[in-house]
Amino acid sequence: MSGGRAVTGPEIDRLMTLLARLPGLGPRSARRVALHLIQNRETALRPLMAALGDVAERVRPCSICGNFDTRDPCAVCADPRRDDGLICVVEDVADLWAMDRAGAFAGRYHVLGGVLSALDGVGPDDLTIPALETRCAVGAVREVVLALGATVDGQTTAHVIADRLATVAPGLTVSSLGQGVPVGGELDYLDDGTIGAALRARRPV
Repeated sequence: MSGGRAVTGPEIDRLMTLLARLPGLGPRSARRVALHLIQNRETALRPLMAALGDVAERVRPCSICGNFDTRDPCAVCADPRRDDGLICVVEDVADLWAMDRAGAFAGRYHVLGGVLSALDGVGPDDLTIPALETRCAVGAVREVVLALGATVDGQTTAHVIADRLATVAPGLTVSSLGQGVPVGGELDYLDDGTIGAALRARRPV
């Protein structure tokens, strides 16, 4: 028996502590991942270290939409095949990836960086709502799709954005996702078919 003494060194402890902070990983899962990485240094640990280094050095947020990429504008904003007249507004980059993975939207995106929350002190200027207003006021945007979660804060954010866009871009169509998104649902956890159905059934705000 160890008698309560440490069985791992500080380097391994630090690795497990950092892994445990990742979404979806607790202390037990972090221990398993750490052990797997250590036991498979050449096939898992070193490639992961190289990938993390590349991401840390090269990946930046897009100055237009907020997506993450190694170039600015990002691949989505630079794609000439996309419809400049459509902008899909999402809460975070995970939602952008989920929407684009579904393959049901051929326009541009705009990442808010969160949702409005009086409880947390998050107001419109804490998000990228002003930048969205600028894009809609000076561009050839026909429709803005508010693809926000069906939560209280998400729907509050959608209504605030709709009101502000009505002022800066009169005549602009503002819609939200329709059927397929459950109340309280978050986009990143929905399957591609559900996201596609919600886009096709979008409705005016």
